[in-house]
Amino acid sequence: MIEKEKLRDYAHKLMFDMNDSEYETLQEEFDIILKQMNLIEKIPNISDVSPMTFPFPNNDVSLREDEIGDYLTVSEVLENAKHQVNDQVRVPKVVDEDV
Repeated sequence: MIEKEKLRDYAHKLMFDMNDSEYETLQEEFDIILKQMNLIEKIPNISDVSPMTFPFPNNDVSLREDEIGDYLTVSEVLENAKHQVNDQVRVPKVVDEDV
């Protein structure tokens, strides 16, 4: 089971917090996920199966080509940005490097 303190540490690094009951729920959910992953590992020849990219065949789907359309200039993008650095919008750091 993943320790509650480890979850708190990750939450802190991601700049959010939860109450104790939410951490307990998250611990239970992680425990279920880990059990499911252990079951999957036991499936014979699982490494020979190609990963799915879509839950069902989608052979009849055609995607449109990317097309360049109207776009904003750098000055238009930065017009309402409170903090700017080198023609970029500066935002608060949201993830610690140690994650």
